[in-house]
Amino acid sequence: MSVLWFLAGLAIGILPLTIYRNHLSSRIDRLARDLPPNESAVDLSMMSRLSMRIAHDQAQTEQLERRLDVLKQIVHLAPIGYLQVDEENQLIWCNTAASQLLGINQGDDYAPRLLLELVRSYELDSLIEKSREKGQPHQREWTLYPVSANAENLSQAKSTPIRGLAFPLPAGEVGVFLEDRQEAMTLSQQRDRWTSDVAHELKTPLTSIRLVAETLQSRLDEPNRQWVDRLLNETIRLSRLVQDLLDLSQLDLNPAQRLRLKQTDLIKLIYEAWQSLEPIAREKRVQLHYSGLESVIIRADEARMHRVFLNLLDNSLKYSPHQSIIRITTTLHDQAKPKIQVDLIDAGAGFPEDAIEHVFERFYRADPSRVRSAQGREIMQPTGGSGLGLAIVRQIIEAHQGSVRAQNHPETGGAWLQLVMPCDRTS
Repeated sequence: MSVLWFLAGLAIGILPLTIYRNHLSSRIDRLARDLPPNESAVDLSMMSRLSMRIAHDQAQTEQLERRLDVLKQIVHLAPIGYLQVDEENQLIWCNTAASQLLGINQGDDYAPRLLLELVRSYELDSLIEKSREKGQPHQREWTLYPVSANAENLSQAKSTPIRGLAFPLPAGEVGVFLEDRQEAMTLSQQRDRWTSDVAHELKTPLTSIRLVAETLQSRLDEPNRQWVDRLLNETIRLSRLVQDLLDLSQLDLNPAQRLRLKQTDLIKLIYEAWQSLEPIAREKRVQLHYSGLESVIIRADEARMHRVFLNLLDNSLKYSPHQSIIRITTTLHDQAKPKIQVDLIDAGAGFPEDAIEHVFERFYRADPSRVRSAQGREIMQPTGGSGLGLAIVRQIIEAHQGSVRAQNHPETGGAWLQLVMPCDRTS
């Protein structure tokens, strides 16, 4: 009887062991499936297969580590700065370009430290926090001012314009690419200075040519007068171009101080700009439809804001087909800090998709030969204009602490320009 109990106990003990062995063998078989075909097809013992799996994983790990080292070396030697912070905004790692750009002096084996202790840039800290909170990339431009305990070094140090792009990473970490914008800004300033100098030099001779043409206009007979008329029209066009360049250069110098701010009714400015263009609108049978607030009071330079709507409406008229409608709407946003949104929509062919991000650049003009309309037909576009109208619009709006953007309207297919500006009161 004791033998039977012994055998029964032995069977009960062997059964779980057998089940565990089979379970372990099946798991090893599943792991062995990932082995290369020439190794997984070999019939080996359990320990041999497990050893092969471990060796295979180690080889893959070493290969990934080598790739990671290559990527780190590439980022380390990249001409653009890169840094990475953890969930507490402690600097984990940065490359050589970021160290030089931000003035971080630490060795390769340094312990993580709070980024704000190493770089006194609240703009950079804010960019990182915004990217982490929103869970998406964010971009910002700012000027980095050096911080030094030595007053003599501080007086010799130079501020650096920077563009940063922050993006979220797993476990609350954030990576930031940093670009030194000093060279680009220097080139832009040199271009603006050269443009302004040329405009000043051209203004006097163009005025003289215009006076001579106007004098000859009344003294010539009809057959010869048409040539003087053409000369005078071209001279006036060039004079307007020169004046546009001078206006842009003045706003570039110090936008806030160049404005003569006063209480101005925005709706009144819109209608006054339209009245200035009414002869052109009447000829093309284009109508203006306005909807929105009856009155919007803003602090603005009335002459310059009149220029904004004059340029916008003139651009819409130029590209609007005959017997069409230009629509303008106004909407109030944010009652605490009120802002007025102005939408201008025409029925033209709209902007070419590849030109939308460039339409506010100086002298930029889309391919004048043809564009495709919203209905799929190809139409000829007007070729006149200097390419400065929308650039002046953006310059004036940004000087008033506002913003402007361009897109194509999904319903009409025409150009859709949207202005957002702070306002005092509405009705």
